[in-house]
Amino acid sequence: MTTNALKSKSSTSGQAGDKIFSGTALAAGVLILVTLFAVAIFLLIQALPTFVADPADISGGEGFFAYIWPIVIGTVIAAAIALLIATPVGIGVALFISHFAPRKVAGPLGYVIDLLAAIPSVIYGAWGYMVLAPALVPIFEWLAANLGFIPIFAGPASQTGKTMFTAGIVLAVMVLPIITSLSREIFLQTPKLHEEAALALGATRWEMITTAVIPFARPGIISAVMLGLGRALGETMAVALVLSTGNLIPSLIKSGNQTIAAEIALNFPEAFGLRLAELIAAGLVLFLITLIVNMIARGIIARHKEFSGAN
Repeated sequence: MTTNALKSKSSTSGQAGDKIFSGTALAAGVLILVTLFAVAIFLLIQALPTFVADPADISGGEGFFAYIWPIVIGTVIAAAIALLIATPVGIGVALFISHFAPRKVAGPLGYVIDLLAAIPSVIYGAWGYMVLAPALVPIFEWLAANLGFIPIFAGPASQTGKTMFTAGIVLAVMVLPIITSLSREIFLQTPKLHEEAALALGATRWEMITTAVIPFARPGIISAVMLGLGRALGETMAVALVLSTGNLIPSLIKSGNQTIAAEIALNFPEAFGLRLAELIAAGLVLFLITLIVNMIARGIIARHKEFSGAN
């Protein structure tokens, strides 16, 4: 067989492989979109009785909006507390592992952080219920006594510690591995030429991080935070175990408030008829919130990408 024939056969084989790979990738992408669309249609159809029912028949007797908006606010508050705690800590730990820690320390510390993501949520919930909540009671009492004039710290403080603030801390611990791991990988991908150029111009290590590493990693950090937010919004068992549910209140150190995921988990086993449709409608709202959050995140990433230095 001549050389030209071998090259022709190799080229044909390569083109066939490219077509197979391209078709498989396209099919996978289409399957994801179809699955997403099917889930949305299922939720909409199953939730439809809630939207057409008499408002007096909905839980609370004032219609679906009056039922859902307090737990939507509770969901957002819990996720916000988690991100406010986990984002700076996660980025700081990622920077320490990638740029400050000795190699002998960075490796094991990175493994430990990654292992935190493998712990089941029910374990986090049990830890929050049995260890964290009782430990926070004295802190809540101090906050109520000294900062009670601030609505979020208004007393009387919960004597069990099962509050929205506790739930937010548990969620922060749960999303911390996501933010830390992804941020660390992005920091390590910063071009060495950028870092060395900053140091050569007389920048300190911290100045090098703020001028070379952070701008390059900004889209990745936003992606990591949004993934953590998705985990916090949808977390169920940990919040159900830690939070003493109740009506929406501004105080974070009193028993009360609720999240959508915990509301569904606690009531779904015994629900039927219109009550079941209510819970599915709540799931549809959570689905839409997650979708909107991801769309906003993609927009932020696209806006900052050209300034990241990655190009």
